[in-house]
Amino acid sequence: MERRFQVDKDFERQYKNFMIEYESLGHMMPVENNEKSMDPKIYFLPHHAVMKGDSVSTKLRVVFDGTCKPSNGNSLNSILGIGKMLQPDLFTILVKFRLNEIAFSAGIQQMYRQILIDQGDQNFQRIVWRESKDSPIREYKLCTVTYGTASAPYLAIR
Repeated sequence: MERRFQVDKDFERQYKNFMIEYESLGHMMPVENNEKSMDPKIYFLPHHAVMKGDSVSTKLRVVFDGTCKPSNGNSLNSILGIGKMLQPDLFTILVKFRLNEIAFSAGIQQMYRQILIDQGDQNFQRIVWRESKDSPIREYKLCTVTYGTASAPYLAIR
């Protein structure tokens, strides 16, 4: 990642801005030294950028990868419970939609990032990050439901 930052300064600026915003909104927070341990109930998520060249608002989005398998062979998604299906099937939604004269539609911006997870579960969503090569690598924990984890859809609508 840092090699790419050296080559593409615009990519570096967008990535850093995303991470700074993520922290300033309270979606991630630094792990204090007294919280660092070799507890087996800690999981580190790798992260990388996804570029959307045709997007006007957000060209770069950082993705935290719950499918990545570490040395033990178990990805976070493989050990998470996914919960039961809470949404009705599309046919049922469409039939109910047609029953009434008036319909409401709404969009929720960054839905998963609006939902805090239990503090005890935040250790399963840790990342490492530093703003520059000169600053030390720090541990952070993600405080909200993370898009791409197996349990995210269930947690968002339960």
